[in-house]
Amino acid sequence: MLSERPRWRGAPRGSKKPAAPRPASVMLPDIRDYDRLVAAFRWRIPERYNIGVDVCDRWAAVEPDRAAIIEVEAAGDAVRPVSYGALREESNRLADALRRQGVGRGDRVAIMLPQCREVAAAHIAIYKLGAVALPIATLFGADAVDYRLRDSGASALIANAASLDRIAGLLRSDPPPALRTILSVDGAGAGALDYAALLRAADPDFAPVATGADDPALMIYTSGTTGNPKGALHAHRVLLGHLPGVQMSHEFLPQPEDRFWTPADWAWAGGLLNVLLPGLHFGVPVVARKFEKFDPEQAYRLMQDMTVRNAFIPPTALKMLRAVPDPRKRFNLSLRTIGSGGESLGEPTFHWGREALGLTINEFYGQTECNLVLSSSAAIGVVRAGAIGRAVPGHAVAVIRGDGSRCEPEEAGQIAVRRPDPVMFLGYWNRPEATREKFIGDWMTTGDQGVCDADGYVRFFGRDDDVITSAGYRIGPGEIEDCLLRHPAVALAAAVGKPDPVRTEIVKAFVVLKGDVAASDALAADIQTFVREHLSAHEYPREIAFVDSLPLTTTGKVIRRLLRERA
Repeated sequence: MLSERPRWRGAPRGSKKPAAPRPASVMLPDIRDYDRLVAAFRWRIPERYNIGVDVCDRWAAVEPDRAAIIEVEAAGDAVRPVSYGALREESNRLADALRRQGVGRGDRVAIMLPQCREVAAAHIAIYKLGAVALPIATLFGADAVDYRLRDSGASALIANAASLDRIAGLLRSDPPPALRTILSVDGAGAGALDYAALLRAADPDFAPVATGADDPALMIYTSGTTGNPKGALHAHRVLLGHLPGVQMSHEFLPQPEDRFWTPADWAWAGGLLNVLLPGLHFGVPVVARKFEKFDPEQAYRLMQDMTVRNAFIPPTALKMLRAVPDPRKRFNLSLRTIGSGGESLGEPTFHWGREALGLTINEFYGQTECNLVLSSSAAIGVVRAGAIGRAVPGHAVAVIRGDGSRCEPEEAGQIAVRRPDPVMFLGYWNRPEATREKFIGDWMTTGDQGVCDADGYVRFFGRDDDVITSAGYRIGPGEIEDCLLRHPAVALAAAVGKPDPVRTEIVKAFVVLKGDVAASDALAADIQTFVREHLSAHEYPREIAFVDSLPLTTTGKVIRRLLRERA
């Protein structure tokens, strides 16, 4: 399916390969000046590399008792540290158990679990086995799971009882997905094997497969905001490609006493590749806590009780945290860094972070196919309200025209990343045409519209499909939504284009009000006036719909396609 290998590594072709995968570290030099940092940075990707060995066995060999995962029960009254030594043994046993079940190199193994130690053990085991990990969010319904299992041809599934109950009908369907093995982490049942029993009978001294940095390791399906999700297949090198962006957004992680947490599902690229695997690579303990539904009060309490120093919090969750008054007075927070991405952060939330939390929220940008390529970093002075940031060292990012040429400063175009790049995907699973269409020459297009200023700061203003065309103006929804959030009555908002015979489209806003505010025509008119006065006459929402909630993907992005259909 994917015949051509990238040629970006420093090791020459034909050079002698090491006998086994060696640990690799792609570190940002501790230089607190962006231009000097970019000039000094070099990729050092080995020919042989295995994510599982790197993030687990490397630490277990020298500090087996070092904390890797800190599990917190939902009630918050039980905390269980999981060491690198324990994680190595569990992942070795699981790799051996899967091999005995017939899982081999290149097979896809689905993981459908909330944040817990078994997620880390499963990923590490699958990588050691030379198989391909397929994370699936526990919030997905049966149809979404069915599509991913069938499209990927997954041969095994690791899940818990709650997830298996949710998809019980799918597993009994005719024909069912082509799963040969189903493991349940909390006991056998409904055709599932007992995870713990299999591990007890397995070998704790599993010998990892010697994988290359370009060998497939991970497949994450896109959010599907504009159509059917596609499986983005990544190589082992994808983790190394993430590390500079993680260090930039979290200001030279790791620092003494650092501790990582995110409310994002570890099945999402943001939770897995921005937090869990980088945290394990750097030896920074990662807090695991299952949230049935994000609760800002509980999130603050968790960050306080677990002395979280580094958090990745998506913009939607940050906007919910804004609703809690005086967080630093009510909670004893130890936060050193907050990174945010997945959607536009917006100026109101940026300024709130400084005022309410006393730190700069470092916004970053990427896609499932090529993540963490733009970032802010207060530590090196790369910060500008309303902008994502600048290119992370090692990545070539530009705003381009339809012919692949670079836009001039402040000229609107599409954000793109140049290949080869170690964080870039290998291609879409069984979709070679879609993979080809993703590129204009050597530029991987993102479908995201933005502008780049003369200093290299990129501002995002919407996906191609989200941009509103009204009376000759091209309007990004992000600026309108930022303005709506400044209104004292508004908790959440999304702006879309509604077809109009005169203007082509008009701006329609879907607004979630704060808890103590009642919807009314007078309030709608007040909100419209507020936006008109703060932005412009062509950007204000000519229609406002008050709603109880917004449709979100499992990653917290607004599904504007559904709102456009409603409009």
